[in-house]
Parts: sequence; structure tokens; C-alpha cells
Amino acid sequence: MRLLFLAAALTALPFAATALDVPPVRYPAVPAHAATAEGFVPAGWTLEYRIEGDLDQDGRADLALVLRQQDPRNIIEHDGFGPSPYDSNPRILAIAFARPSGYVLAAQNHTLIPRPDSPVLSDALAEGTGVSIQRSALRVGLYSFSSAGSWSMGTTTFTFRWQEGNFALIGYDRDTMMRNSGQTEGLSVNYSTGKVKLTEGSMQDDKEQVRWQTLRDRKHWTLDSVGDGWAFNPLGDGS
Repeated sequence: MRLLFLAAALTALPFAATALDVPPVRYPAVPAHAATAEGFVPAGWTLEYRIEGDLDQDGRADLALVLRQQDPRNIIEHDGFGPSPYDSNPRILAIAFARPSGYVLAAQNHTLIPRPDSPVLSDALAEGTGVSIQRSALRVGLYSFSSAGSWSMGTTTFTFRWQEGNFALIGYDRDTMMRNSGQTEGLSVNYSTGKVKLTEGSMQDDKEQVRWQTLRDRKHWTLDSVGDGWAFNPLGDGS
């Protein structure tokens, strides 16, 4: 019977933590075109990650860039759990298509990769997750681990494909584990087929319960409409 409630449980945040009062950020506009990846970096920001791969299927290597602000005001001293000072500088995800004369900006987003705001939470792009390009699809993986307040840890991966002028969400995968009990749970949504896979198991054995559902809400999600990667409800139906 637990699988009946698994989908609802997995749409919530995988952890509970107290956030710091971080300074507000005015996000800059990323340049519309540039000759190199570095040309897309606004003043006061740095190029944290650069990934190459063909996203628009024209045979050229496009760019997926993770930019991070370098503002000392976002380095916060605190007296709670976790590291202090704490770096709350936010990120921008930028995608640029290759052209014969250089690169043109296809998308920029600062909501999908959550801004760091709690010292007890891991970096969302840590532990081998992050941004990648696989089979002409853009994948953004977020890692969750809390050093206080929750036993839950896991990864959440969003898969986007360039379709009709947007990066459409075609896949969502979340796998979590309770560190105290070894219980594992998974949710996988294929937005192209409308199929939902729910799994439940344990690190103590290799048995796994699987339940399949049909996605009731067939809303067309895009990189811009997903919003905060932690707050996103992959089923979109209020369950």
C-alpha cells in the first residue's frame, strides 16, 4: 500500500533545513552572442562549468554553461550548523548554439539550479551530478544531502530536448535513500509517453517493488516553466 502514497511523497523536498537570510540578487542578461564560452560571462560572474555537445542536431558542438556570481556580499557568516562563512552566490544556466561565426544564446535560466541558502545542505551540483549533454538532450542533475535535520539523500535529474524553439522537459528521475534505514524510493516520469514508474526497495536486499501509472496532467513543461528544481512537482496534478 505504501506505493500508493509514494508519488505524493516524492514531489516534496527531499530534506528539511533552515535557510539563511541571503541577500537579494539582480540577475544580469547574458550576452546574446559571443565568439567563445567566456564571452557569455557577465561582469562579476565566473564560468564554473562548460559542457559541449550537439543540442540542436545540426552537427555542431553547442555549449551548456554554468555561471556563478562572485559577490563577496553573498559570503555569509553565521553561528548555526554547517560551514561558516557560507557561499550563497547563485548560478545561471546558459545554453548557446554553435554557428559558423561563433555562438548564439538559446536560453538562460537561474531558477532550476537552486541557489545555496542552507549551510547544512550539500551543493546541488556535487557528487557527480551537474549538467551534461547526452544523445542531444540536456540533463541537469541535482544532488541532495543534509548534514542535519534529515536522513534523506538522493539525486534528481531533469532531461530537456530542444523542440519547437524551447527546451522541453522530456524526463524526470528522482532516486532517494534514507541513510538510517536503507529504504530506497524512486520516481521516473517520461513526458513523451506519459508513463510514470514508481519504485520502492531497500539497501538490505535487491528486491524492488515497481508500480506503473499514466501521467494524468500532460502539461508541456519547458526549462523556463519548471522553476525551482527542488520545488517542482513532476506529476503536475497536485498529488
